[in-house]
Amino acid sequence: MSRLAACGLAAALALAACTAPGTNPPAAPKAESRDWRLEPGREIPVETRLPSGALARFLLFVPAGTDGTKPLPLLIFLHGSGESGTDLERVKVNGPPRIVESRPDFPFLVISPQSPTEEGFDIALLEELLADARRHLPVDPDRVYLTGLSMGGFGTWAWAQAHPEHFAAIAPISGLGNVAQACQLRNLPIWAFHGALDDVVPIAGDQALIAAIRACGGQPRFTVYGETGHDAWTETYDDTRIYTWLLAQSRGAAHPAGKPK
Repeated sequence: MSRLAACGLAAALALAACTAPGTNPPAAPKAESRDWRLEPGREIPVETRLPSGALARFLLFVPAGTDGTKPLPLLIFLHGSGESGTDLERVKVNGPPRIVESRPDFPFLVISPQSPTEEGFDIALLEELLADARRHLPVDPDRVYLTGLSMGGFGTWAWAQAHPEHFAAIAPISGLGNVAQACQLRNLPIWAFHGALDDVVPIAGDQALIAAIRACGGQPRFTVYGETGHDAWTETYDDTRIYTWLLAQSRGAAHPAGKPK
């Protein structure tokens, strides 16, 4: 898959220092290894070992005013291919990680994991990260939401198809899932987004998947931006309606899947 336009930021973010012969170049800033501590109103970089020993790198946001006693909705954001690597600052380019920097009252816990490569997200690692987050953060188990763009849109579909029971709703953007597993998602509230002019991940794949979910009895919402190419995420994440819709979804709720209350 082609890189996102955002991947050009890698060059801008690279360290451009000259070093004398025999000296080591300055080390890039590293995320801090820490326990799952609450730092309300801030987005913090975290690098930690999960119980299995696997290394997880992610941004963590806890809403201002959180004291750890009240369960909160959790929003997991999966970035695009251009934000892969080891520099967590790159993950802040799009979506919720960008928004929370100026919104200390954003009404979700937000976890934004970083994939080390552009080959996609490791679903097993994401599973372990979610389990560890539930052990250490005040997560409402009935209000866990998943969203992602491009490569992260692929990851959103894939993770939800593998474990739909974990999520209250998903919002994949400019991605694609497995049509053969469409019926796995028939009971899950879904709001998908795609640009009609997308020449990186053509819209036909999402159209086929949405149709297959509906054929299984699901009621996914599907927004198509008629004049938009691959970047269907800027308009989506800048619209507060997506967050209102997510918060209206809860596991086991009686309202029809995919429709707001």
